[in-house]
Amino acid sequence: QVQLVESGGGLVQPGGSLRLSCAASGSILSINTMRWYRQAPGKEREFVARITRGGNTNHADSVQGRFTISGDVAKNTVYLQMNSLKPEDTAVYYCNADVVSPTAPLEVWGQGTLVTVSS
Repeated sequence: QVQLVESGGGLVQPGGSLRLSCAASGSILSINTMRWYRQAPGKEREFVARITRGGNTNHADSVQGRFTISGDVAKNTVYLQMNSLKPEDTAVYYCNADVVSPTAPLEVWGQGTLVTVSS
């Protein structure tokens, strides 16, 4: 069994910053890619950013220049630094990973952490 645990969400004023963390644990041989998604109230889940085992990163246009994904996929850890936050960034943020386990490849999701941007 593999688990992803996110932390770091909370309430922040517009223009503020937050740093989300995600750590994977369990029966993991390796992880290829870790990602952040978000789901705002009444909207579909959307891609935010990803980082590969080799350190390559991609960010959604909506967060480019404000959010930065980082971490060490080989050590099962990823972060999302969020700056210049806007009310429209309010959402539940989910960590996602492509995991190679002893039994089969898995796509694993965390439980989510709520980010609220409001004055």
